[in-house]
Amino acid sequence: MTSAPYFDPTGFTNEEYIKRVEKPWGYELHWVPEGLPYMGKLLHIYEGKRLSMQVHDEKQEAYFLIKGRAKIIWDNNNGELIETELKPFVGYRTFIGQRHRLCAITDCDIIESSTPESGTTYRLEDDFARPDETPEQRMKERAM
Repeated sequence: MTSAPYFDPTGFTNEEYIKRVEKPWGYELHWVPEGLPYMGKLLHIYEGKRLSMQVHDEKQEAYFLIKGRAKIIWDNNNGELIETELKPFVGYRTFIGQRHRLCAITDCDIIESSTPESGTTYRLEDDFARPDETPEQRMKERAM
């Protein structure tokens, strides 16, 4: 019989957590503190706004539309950009190196779960002329 893994109660807390991060396209609500092996956030995107066309070198993401209408522009398996309107309560995922961009058709709320916030997000196109999101840039943007 195997035993349960040892639990060290000194390294964790039962305290609730939420962090709002303002973005030019809306805002993010992070419910997972940084430093864990996963990230969870709610993206609130204002009608007509778009996130950058981006590529991650380390991060993978999954999306789940819970309110409003949105689409994703992303690479298909032939490397061609296509548009997909997100269906509510259905999962979508992106992979390392895959170009992608979320776009709000109406005000919308999208749950994003991902690997940790690490590496660089290369902003191939950005409506707000923001630089690539390096670890240093990420800390600067989220300190506000």
